[in-house]
Amino acid sequence: MSTATLHRIDVEYEQPDEATSGSVCSTKHAWARVPPEPSQAERAALKDKIRRLLKEKNAVMASHYYVHPDLQDLAEETGGLVSDSLEMARFGRDHAAQTLVVSGVRFMGETAKILSPEKTVLMPDLDATCSLDLGCPIDEFSAFCDQHPDRTVVVYANTSAAVKARADWLVTSSCALDIVSALKAAGQKILWAPDRHLGAYIQRETGADMVFWNGACIVHDEFKALELELLKQQHPHAKVLVHPESPADVVALADAVGSTSAILKAAREMDATEFIVATDNGMMHKLRTLNPGKTFYEAPTAGNSATCKSCAHCPWMAMNGLADVARVLETGANAVHVDPALIPRARQPIDRMLAFTAALKNGQPTGALLPHLGAA
Repeated sequence: MSTATLHRIDVEYEQPDEATSGSVCSTKHAWARVPPEPSQAERAALKDKIRRLLKEKNAVMASHYYVHPDLQDLAEETGGLVSDSLEMARFGRDHAAQTLVVSGVRFMGETAKILSPEKTVLMPDLDATCSLDLGCPIDEFSAFCDQHPDRTVVVYANTSAAVKARADWLVTSSCALDIVSALKAAGQKILWAPDRHLGAYIQRETGADMVFWNGACIVHDEFKALELELLKQQHPHAKVLVHPESPADVVALADAVGSTSAILKAAREMDATEFIVATDNGMMHKLRTLNPGKTFYEAPTAGNSATCKSCAHCPWMAMNGLADVARVLETGANAVHVDPALIPRARQPIDRMLAFTAALKNGQPTGALLPHLGAA
């Protein structure tokens, strides 16, 4: 395994007043823009308004598991979707609605627009971004790719449209293992970006020849193995569910490792009533709703070895709120735009992923996709 160390761009977590070498962003402004909790009356009025506007505007909501429970519940109540980024991408492409309201972070809205350029894609806040996206700027990433011309470029969904346009394949955490395994079987060497923890996990599981961009999610990167061990001692019967964006020593403690959808599946199917969960705590709403007889604990991001203040929640996901959903539906503000020149090239790796996962899901052979398992 080879790891790229010259292209790490750190995204600082809530330390805006400290001049940190290599820092491109802090989360101070994101936290400042997290909407206040509405009163019960305000919440009811906003939900009624959004329901009406969705019908009037021929619109549908797609909400990620990490956003506020209000946005998850309302999406499902109105015929929309709550899911991971893979299913959100597929849903937006296939739904008949002319307007998509994507509650999540910017790359999710961009992906929806790339797949449905003829549709209007709205987001509650266009500044809701992602540390993985911020930490992988296209100019530096393109130069990194040029240094490895013999490698198939596989990028995680948490990237900009420009980075996707430079890639051969797109993956999400729910399909990365399957796609990289197929690439390895086809004799491909991989250039992976941007999450180093997810990349290392995939390399360990598949044995693929990989070089890595050195990025990380500011939330998952801060889960602590030492404190997780201590929490396990307090709850000896609890099973540990871990997202693979977490550090290797945290993943090593897991009873199940996987995407948000895989974590939901494990919680439902495992013979346990207590779980410790190492992913964004926005997941707790769906976990508890679907498993009312089970108890879920957040994996620790603080303790003797901690350096962050994340409390296991993404500040950019937290920027999504009911009032902004109502506002963008009413006014058409916050429409997502992607450079039309980028769309055809950025769509290729997304379409490959969707075709591959559809074939896998339907029990169809993926061999027909092998001619595409290389550089475009």
